[in-house]
Amino acid sequence: MGVIVITGGSRGIGASTAEQCARQGMGVILTYKTNGQAAQSVASRIELAGGKAVALELDVADVSSFGTFRTAVVQALQVTWGVSTLSGLVNNAGHGLFNPLESVTESQFDSLLNVHLKGPFFLTQALLSLMEEGAGIVNLTSATTRVATAGVAPYAAFKGGLDVLTRYMAKEFGARRIRANAVSPGAIRTELGGGLNDEFEALLASQTALGRVGEPQDVARVIAMLLSEEGRWINAQTIEVAGGYII
Repeated sequence: MGVIVITGGSRGIGASTAEQCARQGMGVILTYKTNGQAAQSVASRIELAGGKAVALELDVADVSSFGTFRTAVVQALQVTWGVSTLSGLVNNAGHGLFNPLESVTESQFDSLLNVHLKGPFFLTQALLSLMEEGAGIVNLTSATTRVATAGVAPYAAFKGGLDVLTRYMAKEFGARRIRANAVSPGAIRTELGGGLNDEFEALLASQTALGRVGEPQDVARVIAMLLSEEGRWINAQTIEVAGGYII
């Protein structure tokens, strides 16, 4: 089924997506920023289950490193899989910030911009020539683009920008039959923004129609579907995976 790149694949949704895609027969190149041991652990679990995976270091906020990363991807494709193209890209890496709008600093603003919008834009650009005809791109956005939640204004704004960018990717890459979709998680049990304590989890569950917060696997299954044959006619869409969050 080809080889995909997943940014931020050492934990949370990224790690679950890496394992889910590998179970469906995809080769996986997963990236990490600092925790190489965790990323290698994900790759090892995939290998033990019969798949193939490579963990590569990448800071998605550092556009100047993307040329070097592209070279590493080319080498991994050739050495590990004996191929020269990618069948998918998942722009997942990110971090959160819970701060009132009035107290957000320029440095915090720029950090979120670089990771959640600028990074995916230029990483997709850097890897585009490696993507085969019929490949799939999945951008991770957020339900906070639909539901205004105090304290996450810049995060939500850049995720909203990524939502729009997804449709433009679908439009411009359509001639090569490359599809682009966004997956918009709601409240998910991850470490983003410091994770969930019992009180916060109970609040989020009470605001969700299905009565619980989501698990990384809930999102991973949808991403894997979009990259598989089952998702071949889904394009330019944002799919909220949130269990009915604030409806």
